Order: sequence, then structure tokens, then C-alpha cells
Amino acid sequence: MTNKIHKGYWIPLLHAHLPFVKHPQYDYFLEEQWLFEAISESYIPLLMNMKRMVDEDVDFRLTISLSPPLLEMLSDEHLMDKYVNYLNRLIELSTKEIKRLKVDKKFQPLAGFYKRRYEEIKSFYSEFLKRDVVGGFRYFNKLGNIEIITSCATHGLLPLLNINPGTVEAQVRIAVKSHQTYFGSPPNGIWLPECAYYEGLDGLLDTCGIRFFFLDSHGLMRGSPVPKYGVYAPVYTDRGVAAFGRDLQSSGQVWSAEEGYPGDVHYRDFYRDAGFDLDFDYIKPYISPDGERVFTGIKYYRITGRGEHKEPYDPGIAMDRAKEHAGHFCDARKKQVQTLGVFMNRPPVLVSPYDAELFGHWWFEGPDFLYYVFCELRNQNIIDAVTPSEYLKCCPENQVISPCPTSWGDRGYYDAWLNEESDWIYRHLHQMAEKMENIATEYYHETDVLNVRCLNQLSRELLLAQSSDWAFRT
Repeated sequence: MTNKIHKGYWIPLLHAHLPFVKHPQYDYFLEEQWLFEAISESYIPLLMNMKRMVDEDVDFRLTISLSPPLLEMLSDEHLMDKYVNYLNRLIELSTKEIKRLKVDKKFQPLAGFYKRRYEEIKSFYSEFLKRDVVGGFRYFNKLGNIEIITSCATHGLLPLLNINPGTVEAQVRIAVKSHQTYFGSPPNGIWLPECAYYEGLDGLLDTCGIRFFFLDSHGLMRGSPVPKYGVYAPVYTDRGVAAFGRDLQSSGQVWSAEEGYPGDVHYRDFYRDAGFDLDFDYIKPYISPDGERVFTGIKYYRITGRGEHKEPYDPGIAMDRAKEHAGHFCDARKKQVQTLGVFMNRPPVLVSPYDAELFGHWWFEGPDFLYYVFCELRNQNIIDAVTPSEYLKCCPENQVISPCPTSWGDRGYYDAWLNEESDWIYRHLHQMAEKMENIATEYYHETDVLNVRCLNQLSRELLLAQSSDWAFRT
């Protein structure tokens, strides 16, 4: 942070998580493709733009939560070998597409665009990252441009697991240990899975050394007492852990299906993919071996509108729109902090949390939008992008309240994960956790190698089953 006087701060936060999936017995497994898509479309494009900003002397700050399951998959040699094969297939497909479209002036340039893009991604992955995506995040963390925080061990929804307090403790402690292993120091902050909080959780976070976490806006606004500055300043819980609240305005401009930037008609249409559009016999080597059509990542159309008709995608026009939207976003944030500053005797902070996969995977132009946002911020003195730790160092005195139980799911609480379709899951999870605690107590001093291995496998299976991903209802 500089010593310039600013009127406000902005904390952009990307939450990166995928459920752990690994099937070495298969050359192709559909859920493994989720990881490969996220690497190619989100994580590497974000890292490429971070390097671009460093090279261009564009100062930036991002906070990124990397969940333990994602870290494990990104560091798994078998999965990363499969990822290289995934890239090679896309380069092969795009090369074939250039030949197929040799007389098509509308679409052949797009085929060439994809071939160059995947070759650049492969080169960046092999040469700069040295096949170590986690190392890329570690690199920018050491430069001070990003703050990496953790999430829970397997992204378990803690309020729905709290009938077994030991389970919640394991989810947090294992996450802290994982972060220490990968980044050499414990995390300052945590992304609570689904932003889900319950009263008393701050005690465990404090015991585990966590200094801050994040809540949806109503988690602060319905707290007791009502926070003096709303969501525009963090609060401390009774245990002294800072809670940051989500700013709905900055989030909505990106998230909202109706008002958000990703719905612009010039941006790439996620759903129109070559895997579904092209002749089956031609595309068969690049989709699921069982013949099921899947997304390939090669998409030729822009959003255009709500109807069936779609116009060809133009990357140049889309990038111009991303730059315009970045300017609009920064102008809106400047007006927001200037308005708030009239009513506050301290600089307001705007917290903008997003799923990392929104940037690049769902919104193809998202990583470039972020790049242009930081370029815009460089040319003004109204807003500083900061990390949570930087903000707390700058503004260490904050109001003490008791936050409200909350999540950032549909309707703000837990029903996206606890409903008539998923309620059956929890009795099994609770019974399994109780049995695990009893077995762990019985075999606490176990030394037999095979028995210890079995105990560790039991705990892993329980943790994996607790992931919020399995119960989620869209």
C-alpha cells in the first residue's frame, strides 16, 4: 500500500474450489475434466494476467482462497499428466478446425484464435509455471500482490456438521495444516464454505489462529448490535476475529444474470460449444469415450440475445467491451466510496467476493476484465485495492458484534444444501462422524502400520463425503 490519501478501499476476493476427484483406472473421467477446464479457462489465464501486470508495473491486490482439495489435485502428478494430454487434444482439435474451416471467413479466424490460445496456455504452464500451478500462486503471494487464504478441509458446510463438533474442528484444523504445507506459513484468513456461519464458530477460528473470515451482507447487518458502518467496515466477533461483509453493489454488477457484465451480447456464449454442435463422427475423439457429448472449450458464438439465433464471436470486440466494463466498474466504485465517505469518519472498504471459476470458465473475458480494472485503478487516487490483512493493519480498531448465522446461498441461509432432496444425507454423515470419533478414541494409541492406514482412510472418506458440493441444489 502507498502513503497516498485515498477515500476508500476495495478487496477483490476469488474463491477457488473444486471437489476432489481422481480416477487413475480410467484414461478419461468426466469429473476430472472440471479440473482441467478450470485450469485452462480460469487459473492459468488469471496467473498469465498477473504476470502481465507485474511485467507492466501495474500494482494489484487480489485475495484468493485455495481449498485443500483443489491444492491436492493441482499437485497430483497423475492428474497433471492427464491435464497435458487434455491440452494436446484441444490443440489437435483446433488444428483440425482450421483445416475444416479453410474457406469460412467468419469462423476460421476463431479456430486459429483457439489454437494460439491453447498453445500459449501450454507454454505458460510448462515454461513459467514449470507444471506447478500452485507454485504460480505462491510466486505472486511472495511478491505481495495476492494474499492466499484457506477454506475448510473438504469444503464441508460447517453449520450442518456442527452436531459433531469434532468434525467441524477437523475441517478447520486440517485446512490450516494443508495451507502451512503448501505455503510455508499458517493462513491469516479463511473462506468459510458457502460463507456459512453459526454462533460460536469464531471461537474455533480464533483457537486455530484464523484472524478474519467473510460473510454475506446480512450476516453482518442482522448481527447484534447492528454494525455502525454496515458492510463497509469489518467487525470483530467476541473472540476478536474480524468478519468482512459482502458488498452487494459491486458483487451484483458481476454476478447478476440481469444486470451483470457477463450477460453482454458481445461476450462469448458458454453453452454453444463445438462438442455439441459438430458432426458426431468428427467430434467423437474429443468428447466422452462413451459417446456422450461434452463441452470441449471451443466455442464459436457470442451471447447475441435470448433467442436461438447466435452471431459469431469476435474476441477483439469482446476485449473492447471488457475494457469498457472495467471502466464502468471503477467509476461506480469511486462514486460509491465518495458517497459513503460523507457518512463515515473512516475510509469505507468494499468487499467483492466471487467464485474464481466465474472468471474465465463461465465468463470467458473475466480475467481480462480484472486486468483492465487494475489498469484503471492505477490512474486514479480514489480507491486502493488491498488485501484483508493490509486493511486490518491500516484500520485495526473495529466494532465488536455477534454476527448472524448465514450463508451466501439462495435465500441467504442453508436451504440450498438442506432441503427435501438432500436432507437424507445428513443423518448418515452424522452417524459416520460419531462412529469415527469412537473408533479414533478406541485406537488412539494404535501403532500397527496396517491399522493406522485403515484409520487414515476412514477419516479421508468421511471428510470427502462431507463436501458441500454433493448436497448442493441449484
